[in-house]
Amino acid sequence: MHITSHLLLVRPAAFGYNPETAATNVFQKTPSDFSPEIHQKALYEFDNMVELLRENDVNVLVAEDAPEPYKPDAMFPNNWITTHQDGTIVLYPLQAPNRRAERSEEIVNMLKNKYKVRNIINLSHYENRNKFLEGTGSLVLDHHNKIAYASLSPRTHAEVVDRFCNLMGYKSLNFQALDEFGQPIYHTNVVMSMGDKFVIICFDAIKDEIDQEDLLNSFRKTQKEIIKISYEQMKNFVANCIEISNNKGERLLVLSQRAYDSIEETQKKRLESYVRLLPCPLQTIETYAGGSARCMIVEIFLPSF
Repeated sequence: MHITSHLLLVRPAAFGYNPETAATNVFQKTPSDFSPEIHQKALYEFDNMVELLRENDVNVLVAEDAPEPYKPDAMFPNNWITTHQDGTIVLYPLQAPNRRAERSEEIVNMLKNKYKVRNIINLSHYENRNKFLEGTGSLVLDHHNKIAYASLSPRTHAEVVDRFCNLMGYKSLNFQALDEFGQPIYHTNVVMSMGDKFVIICFDAIKDEIDQEDLLNSFRKTQKEIIKISYEQMKNFVANCIEISNNKGERLLVLSQRAYDSIEETQKKRLESYVRLLPCPLQTIETYAGGSARCMIVEIFLPSF
């Protein structure tokens, strides 16, 4: 099972702009004020996305974020937890100190009550050494071929990538992706998305020719159709999408409405040969938190009882 119909999302208690993450995430925009209206708009977008997924016959487990301590990015659980087919849960080290409270024992216990959890790997101790790996923000995983793609940045340290790969039996393919100002792009899942038969990637952000060649060789070897996107499309979160399935076995690509509107017709047709596109309006979340659809979703690969 490399694509799943079981998802975990976290409904935030206090969504908002996080100044601790803004230094490494240029996608965030500072609000003119911190009115409660921003939180309410984000909740509306979250609830709408959950409803849309369920209407399309996807199994969605929603965890309620605890109001204390304040966690403005609780809506992005993919940065602190992944689940795996062998019953393993991995917990990850987060760069921003105010995000570390997102690692929730209650959410882990919720998963334990519903699925077979055989092992928990906790990498959060790397925070003490200022080395970070923010889940499937940092790692774009090709589960079928056991390859972990990682764009190295202040939030994605090569040593922790290697540790994950050694523990989970993946091979790492590290590269560097830079924005238009030459700064590392904060997360790999903004630069690329791995589908079962395709990969969406912004090669314009990958300046090093050796990195480009390594990626191209890997995609060819694993028989992925390469769908290249521009810087502008990347900034509109086209790569921050995720392929899932529903209970009928249909393949869906979950992405934001903003991303969907940025896809060219030729790209759309190529994608639709593999998946049905499922756009969700996420404008508030994207604007103030600098993340999109992929960031909101934890795939549940754990075995059922």
